[in-house]
Amino acid sequence: MTEFDEDVVVIGSGFGGAVSALRLSEKGYRVRVYEAGRRFADEDFAKTSWDVRRYLWAPLLGCFGVQRIHRLPHVMVLAGAGVGGGSLNYANTLYQPGPAFFADPQWPAGRDWEAELHASYETARRMLGVVEHYPHTGVVERIMAGAAADLGVADTFRQAPVGVFLGMPGVRVPDPYFGGDGPDRTGCTLCGNCMVGCRVGAKNTLVKNYLALAERRGARIEALRTVVDVREDSAGGFLVTTERTGAWFARERRTIRAEHVVVSAGTWGTQQLLHRMRAAGSLPRLSDALGRLTRTNSEALDGAVATRVPEGAGLADGVAITTSFHVDERTHVENVRYGPGSNLMGMLATVLVPGDRNLAGRILALAGKVMRHPIRELRLASLHRWSERGIIALVMQTADNSLTLSLRRRFGRFVLTSRQGHGQPNPSYLPEAHRATEAIAAQIRQHTGAPAAARGSWPEVFGIPLTAHFLGGAVISSSPAEGVVDEYHRAWGHPGLLVVDGSAVPANPGVNPSLTITALAERAMSFWPDKGMPDERPPQA
Repeated sequence: MTEFDEDVVVIGSGFGGAVSALRLSEKGYRVRVYEAGRRFADEDFAKTSWDVRRYLWAPLLGCFGVQRIHRLPHVMVLAGAGVGGGSLNYANTLYQPGPAFFADPQWPAGRDWEAELHASYETARRMLGVVEHYPHTGVVERIMAGAAADLGVADTFRQAPVGVFLGMPGVRVPDPYFGGDGPDRTGCTLCGNCMVGCRVGAKNTLVKNYLALAERRGARIEALRTVVDVREDSAGGFLVTTERTGAWFARERRTIRAEHVVVSAGTWGTQQLLHRMRAAGSLPRLSDALGRLTRTNSEALDGAVATRVPEGAGLADGVAITTSFHVDERTHVENVRYGPGSNLMGMLATVLVPGDRNLAGRILALAGKVMRHPIRELRLASLHRWSERGIIALVMQTADNSLTLSLRRRFGRFVLTSRQGHGQPNPSYLPEAHRATEAIAAQIRQHTGAPAAARGSWPEVFGIPLTAHFLGGAVISSSPAEGVVDEYHRAWGHPGLLVVDGSAVPANPGVNPSLTITALAERAMSFWPDKGMPDERPPQA
């Protein structure tokens, strides 16, 4: 008999990896989770985003925070890091996409995917503790309602579904979700720093649910271990090699044997790993579709900011995302906030410029606005109380656009690069986002009495949009010609390896994708047999 160190190695501890770790542990498998990031206790998170060592992710520079920032030629990607993955710094917003998402032809044929995933969405909501409608209304919520009305779409305005333990603010209670199996929880204080890391213990991160329960059932989580090689073993199973994250020297390379591997490193990490493993010959039969249908959720991050606001205006008070509306049938807008003092990301903001101009035209438009109102623009650009003076607008679409990712050599090593892919070109700006942010700016002026203006981002000036929801590139499919994994998330050509994270999502959901990633993972794990029982999944053709 072949000896394995583990039954299953899970690479990554975000939404897909956490679900996999719990469900496979429940089914009797020995599970080891490798996570490149560090483990955080509540008090370990940065107090504000200016604590860059605890907030930003740059391990070679000694920064082991929760916020990753990656750049491709066609998009700048914001992602998460740490045990719990993107749940540590996401905005706890858990929408289910509408029918347009499930009608996308990229889904494997022969199933009603909305109906197929119904039970999995319900399980995901229960596990993540979704509050269907954020219950608090303050000035930001009134501004968003007013902007929706001004745009003629008041009927689409709603309070967001959030994964937060609201409870009594600041009061710690025994586990309210899993009959005492989970950790104690503390009621939300509405501090606004969900995306920096919840020091209160109110945010329903994966550490508070799936991962906590998985560890109680025997799953082992090794933090600060980066997987550098996954190789199919001629004797069966896979050889998984890891190194100490961020090490310049003494990398402590280790290799273990596992019967199965679940790749859940997030879209950026999963694509990077799979591309490198195919190029190196470690996983030679991976589909040529790897990298295709990489999605950005057709996204823009713009906003509006005032030169000043009255003390106690409350723009930074509350959960990170609380409301949304639809500009049109495919364009969804949410308010986003950071808490008081978390002003670092304001360095990305600048003048909103017409996106339909070339680079020279955009720079001239920016310079023209600054020259016409230099004092106002200086005050708008100030980082002083930036999070308390404005509203970030997260704009997402169900539009069918995509990128194709591949490897290129840079400074002697292979890195990801992008080109335009299937469907419409991935947009460098969204005119609908500009309309929404202008409406939000007008409402800020009305509610605060202060000068306010719509704002864009520096990457957008240079034709590079921002996305916090990087998806696809290893999508589920009916055949290896159409995607990388089958409808059970098994890699075509390497069925003992599964891809269970955002990279398997085949279309732009037009809403925050975390609930969908969780539901897809729940469905994939539901088909996995209990240890020692026959596998009823059909073999790959």
